[in-house]
Amino acid sequence: MEKEIISILDENINVITQIKNITSVIEEISKKIIYAYNNKKKVVLFGNGGSAADAQHIAAEFVGKFYKDRESLPSLAFHTNTSVLTATANDFGYDLVFERQVSSFVEEGDVAIGISTSGNSPNVIKGLIKAKEKGAITVGFTGQKKCKIEEIVDISLKIPSTDTPRIQEGHITVGHIICYLVEKELFG
Repeated sequence: MEKEIISILDENINVITQIKNITSVIEEISKKIIYAYNNKKKVVLFGNGGSAADAQHIAAEFVGKFYKDRESLPSLAFHTNTSVLTATANDFGYDLVFERQVSSFVEEGDVAIGISTSGNSPNVIKGLIKAKEKGAITVGFTGQKKCKIEEIVDISLKIPSTDTPRIQEGHITVGHIICYLVEKELFG
């Protein structure tokens, strides 16, 4: 088991180290979020499974705090309202669970972040398309494989891995970096 543990940690370290090659993308996303917050806009996030957990985690960092005891920043993770999620899935189909919420809550100038390790989740794609139609800045968090999300978003963050757990670890690492940069810029 120890060899397997070390192997997994080495894979993680390799992916995290390679994220240094996409710092300009992380900076661009951070600047868009800072601009949105400076203009009284919000950040919405959505994904499925582990990506939903990452979306919820990042939203919580904005609403609560990252390091600083500061003003709350408006952010929503669209999968957290189970009544809306299940009613929409039941009445319209699971592919529309994020699109319907984007229709209700996203405004021009907001930032919409869709998270999908494959980059091909139909409900995340539809949510991002609707967000773009509404004038939001669209961001996709995916893995390294070519995917549909990268073709539709304004900014594509591709974690340099094809392994779902390593991609998810990269997403939350980048999420933490973004939260840090946003909080530092807005609150000193």
